[in-house]
Amino acid sequence: METLFFLLTTLLLISSSVKSKPDAASDHDLVRSSCVHASYPSLCFRTLSSYSGPADTPRDLAQAAVKVSLSRARKVSTFLTTRVTGKSQRERVALSDCVEQISDSVEELSKTLRELKHLRGETFGFQMSNAQTWVSAALTNEDTCLDGFEGVDGKVKSDVKKKMTNVAKVTSNALYMINRLNESRR
Repeated sequence: METLFFLLTTLLLISSSVKSKPDAASDHDLVRSSCVHASYPSLCFRTLSSYSGPADTPRDLAQAAVKVSLSRARKVSTFLTTRVTGKSQRERVALSDCVEQISDSVEELSKTLRELKHLRGETFGFQMSNAQTWVSAALTNEDTCLDGFEGVDGKVKSDVKKKMTNVAKVTSNALYMINRLNESRR
């Protein structure tokens, strides 16, 4: 009898100390409803529904979207600096400019993520303005990189364009999530 009582008490303590996680369906519903009007809704849903961190609030989603964008920007930066070489002088100059632009984007997205992690009520508007400005600048950098390849054809241009377009799409979705977060606060 004492063993049974001990077992039941132990099970009760264990079950009360385990934090219940909301079901995946509710997480997917929040992501789906948040992504429906994003610039790239299917990409938004795919990247944020597979995100491994918390995605329970608009703030979580904005942070997750910026993390996705930052991760992809870092991968493109590595790709551009280690695996791509231009054949012509024009390609080399364009690549060099892209390396600089993507580096700036990584910095701006990093600042945005730091800002979103430390939002405070009294400075929320200012912080959101910073985040919107930095993500917009990252988008501009990504476009500027591609502008450098104007008049250039070939594999280097198509490889860079493919990578940069992907980063620009997730960055655009990140900006959308930041705007949603800002609007949800009003």
